[in-house]
Amino acid sequence: MVDQTESEPLASSLWTRSLLSGAVAGLTVDLSLYPLDTIKTRLQKARLSSSGSTTKSAPPPPLRQTIRGIYAGLPSVLLGSAPSAASFFIVYDGVKRTLLPSSTSSEQPSRWHTFFTHSLASSMGEISACAVRVPTEVIKQRAQAGLFGGSTLLALKDILSLRHADAMTGAKRGYGQVIRELYRGTGITIAREIPFTVLQFTMWESMKAAYAKRALNKSQGNGAGGALAEQIPASTSALFGSFAGAVAAGLTTPLDVIKTRVMLARRGDGGESGRVRIKDVVRGIASEGFGAFWRGIGPRVTWIGIGGAVFLGSYQWAWNTLEGKDRERLAREEK
Repeated sequence: MVDQTESEPLASSLWTRSLLSGAVAGLTVDLSLYPLDTIKTRLQKARLSSSGSTTKSAPPPPLRQTIRGIYAGLPSVLLGSAPSAASFFIVYDGVKRTLLPSSTSSEQPSRWHTFFTHSLASSMGEISACAVRVPTEVIKQRAQAGLFGGSTLLALKDILSLRHADAMTGAKRGYGQVIRELYRGTGITIAREIPFTVLQFTMWESMKAAYAKRALNKSQGNGAGGALAEQIPASTSALFGSFAGAVAAGLTTPLDVIKTRVMLARRGDGGESGRVRIKDVVRGIASEGFGAFWRGIGPRVTWIGIGGAVFLGSYQWAWNTLEGKDRERLAREEK
């Protein structure tokens, strides 16, 4: 990464790089792998059960119907994918720039300092991204699961209807209820995303750092400068991202199942209060057997393994491209 103190235009462009690179990465991965995400959501739906804490839903639809509705909920993703990914990388890269020395500095942070920084940066980035992503995720997953006929618009209208008084009981509701419904599952989403992101990004950053160090030593051994080693090739970043994402996805699958069940729960499943308690959801899953916590692990690992390559590979490509343009501009200005 180029030192942000080299020039004011370049310094301000670092934020632009994070925003644009994150937006490109988010849209690319969600659009290319959306079918796998839909399959995973449908596998994680609650099965028919006598338990009152388990979401009542029909058995998984036939393959032909699944294929026909494979892109259900996509409009919601199109609206939220780029902003949430951009928000993540703005915060993630900002924290790294604040706590870690620049690549041109002779100071070398300890491994623990680097690990702590990457963990903190990814955690704060995810919290920021969840503020944008959770409402779109709630609507998307309800459409993916076949609720409201798989219609994104009808899923949104159902939530917006909470601003009116209950037609059956006359109970007053309002926009506060709408906000609560849009952000249903925020806690469990963050509880899933933080360990997942810490695992993925610390592994990804460690592998990139090891690659850069090896490339730098090799270039110095050949009598070349170290400038070429500063940029990690997009293909290499994609490979590291795929491995890190697959490992993190597999380990956090139980949290993902719980999150999906909470978001898919209908308002009546929470009793008179309308609130769905996570401990009740966990009990409902446990009543289906231990394997229910790992439902959808195949599509999830495949989706995020491939998605990690697409997401972090496209992010690295966009970052390298924008950084290259900044360097060219600086070179012209120096002449």
